[in-house]
Amino acid sequence: MSEVFFIGRGLKDYAETFRASGYTVKTFHSSQKALKSLKKTALIIIDLEQNGSAKDLARASGQIPKIIISTEDAPGRVNPWLRKPLAYPLYRPSQRELLQFAERILKETRLHEKNELLTKSLSHKNKEIAFFEEINKMLTSSHDIEKILVIVTRKIKEMTLAESWSIILVDEESGELVLQHAEGKARKKLKQFRLKPGEGVAGWVAEKGIPIVIPDVSTDKRFSRRADRHTGFRTKSLMAAPIKSKGKVLGVLEVINKTTGENFTEEDLELLMRFVDQAALAVERILLYQKLQELVVTDDLTSLFNSRYLSRSIETEVQRSDRYGTSVCLIFMDVDFFKNVNDNYGHLAGSKLLVEIGQLLINHVRGLDIVARYGGDEFVIVLPQTTPKDAVFVAERMRKSIEKNIFLKEEGYNFRITASFGVSSYPETAKSQEDLLRLADEAMYRVKHRNRNGVYAIV
Repeated sequence: MSEVFFIGRGLKDYAETFRASGYTVKTFHSSQKALKSLKKTALIIIDLEQNGSAKDLARASGQIPKIIISTEDAPGRVNPWLRKPLAYPLYRPSQRELLQFAERILKETRLHEKNELLTKSLSHKNKEIAFFEEINKMLTSSHDIEKILVIVTRKIKEMTLAESWSIILVDEESGELVLQHAEGKARKKLKQFRLKPGEGVAGWVAEKGIPIVIPDVSTDKRFSRRADRHTGFRTKSLMAAPIKSKGKVLGVLEVINKTTGENFTEEDLELLMRFVDQAALAVERILLYQKLQELVVTDDLTSLFNSRYLSRSIETEVQRSDRYGTSVCLIFMDVDFFKNVNDNYGHLAGSKLLVEIGQLLINHVRGLDIVARYGGDEFVIVLPQTTPKDAVFVAERMRKSIEKNIFLKEEGYNFRITASFGVSSYPETAKSQEDLLRLADEAMYRVKHRNRNGVYAIV
């Protein structure tokens, strides 16, 4: 039953009637003594004769219903209460009349509160539906998935009253967690931040695939302070949810600290989980887009750059050469008698051979150099900021390495092969990016027509 406050010495009999009917009753001699406990009560019954206007009580009681009992016909004293919300004056009610009137008020109050909750819930649901519709439209019409992900997470922040949020993705190769997006000043400091598999709350969630709410991180052993120490941010309470696609955890969505100063609750986590699917869809699109971008510039077989990327790179390096007055050189390489490998051992063996050759070439270049598969058994190496003499040296070193290497040992073939190399340079001999590739190709064919397994330079 509800708790009822009786304020005034003349209400003792009324209070006993309510107590006998099962109500929790508290009595106070004056309104001042009741002020500290107002939040706990559902109804206030005031003896107007002993409490007068009770201005402080009227102001503090706000939306709590109040019954003002008067034993005298004194409208001048009752009228001020009529201007207060939820105040109901009664003139000399019997004990039964007061009980019935109080029960009606409490019932109406409960219905009003329930209606307000339903209205608030409906408004909240409408906002969620509008948000989902907006995001679905963006996902189908916009190519800026990164932007959509930020919009989704900011909406999550708004709905959960969070101070901050972050998206942490799982690196498929290492299993580490890498920050993809974060909000606030911590974003720049966390740009290169990585968590080991299983480390911290995010690592635990990624490993278990289970959402979690931690009302107070200081009491949870899974929480790692490493990120906080790195950024100077202080995490108090957080929620973390796995971002999944087809049962696989792609990453973790974290929301941190409530703006109200309260801790996150299970209800907050339920709300978060209603938005996670939208974040998962955006992350899935981002990862797919990244893979497509990789496919656009890399060769399917060798994972080296492809001819499309090579063309853009040559153009860029020629422009840089003009701007800074440096040389850019190009090596064109062709595997000698590669057709014999395909004819005698099959195309699968030939494909594996090309993969190993590609890896060997990468081991002989710098980080700024570009190794690309041009087509078939042809490879092109772009050497920015390199003199013709040094380019010839690099080509010769590659030639010797290929000649000495034993290929496909694990497959049991133990191939020994050779390759022919052509070298050109810009601006020494080539006068355009087309010239640079054409002259290196011509130089390589001079080796082919002569004796193979050699280096020829048009520099």
